[in-house]
Amino acid sequence: MRLKKFCLVAFTALVANFSFAQEGMPIYSDYLTDNYYLIHPSMAGVANCAKVRLTARQQWFGVDDAPSLQTLSVNSRLGDSPVGLGGIIFNDANGYHSTVGGYATFAYHLMFSRNEIDLNMLSFGLSAGFIQYKLDETDFLAPGEFDQAVAGIEQSATNFNVDFGFSYHFLDFYAHFTAKNILDNDGINYNQNGEFEFKNLRTYLGSMGYTFSKFGSDWSYEPSIMFMYRDATEESSIDINAKVYREMDFGKVWGGLSYRRSLDGAEFASGTGVSSQKLQYLTPFVGVDYNNFVFAYTYSYQANTINFNTGGFHQITLGYNFNCRREKYECNCPAIN
Repeated sequence: MRLKKFCLVAFTALVANFSFAQEGMPIYSDYLTDNYYLIHPSMAGVANCAKVRLTARQQWFGVDDAPSLQTLSVNSRLGDSPVGLGGIIFNDANGYHSTVGGYATFAYHLMFSRNEIDLNMLSFGLSAGFIQYKLDETDFLAPGEFDQAVAGIEQSATNFNVDFGFSYHFLDFYAHFTAKNILDNDGINYNQNGEFEFKNLRTYLGSMGYTFSKFGSDWSYEPSIMFMYRDATEESSIDINAKVYREMDFGKVWGGLSYRRSLDGAEFASGTGVSSQKLQYLTPFVGVDYNNFVFAYTYSYQANTINFNTGGFHQITLGYNFNCRREKYECNCPAIN
């Protein structure tokens, strides 16, 4: 009975963290490290510099085959035109399951202001790419064992999908909306009838924020929120973020705190009854812009009573800005200037 309860708790923790293992590139808090393009295709080429970002995330140190994620993204404006281009490749590994994918992005930026001093811009972005899912079943069975439900091989499937979104920047304010995985997308997990478990992987993201500072001050502050909704499972969560910047002679230092809370609970066995909890993450982050280089560190901690592991999730971001133009706009808009 105790073993049964332990398995139920472990399963609940896993479901709370990875309810959609085949969603494509998972959505963490790395967008806060000057990397909004990872989740919003309309941000491709929006800045006055072309950007390259490399991230590496490792979860649950000390746990074999713990989840890990690597992403590489690049985006840039096409000359002086309103067109932005970008690309993302990623590798997401989680135990026996892994996902590798790549996207190409086309964005278009419409200016509504009469000059380039006042920022008033609406952007649209479309990303299209391929995702390859893999499930390694070679170690599922001991030598000589047989199970008709286990093929004992490395299964794989490749699918095509599309993301679409828009962004609006007005002076110090910004808002984004993105629909990810718009097309139905077969994976490699089957139910007992031999049918795909999930086809609808659509996820909707909405972000909003404002950056402000006192006149002549080297400090600026950026509160923001992000809402996420998964269509098939009707799960939702919200990020509440606070970020601060300090201008330096060599560039900029910045940091902040993000709090993610699921709006849906998961039930688990507790003593003689059943309890529930909602997924919560606390994520402090810190970064520095040194000339054209960017370095950031992110640490996520699951603030729940029941979880798979008490260790945190570590992520490093390395970046480089190139082909920079002059800062056009008189605004507190670090994602643009």
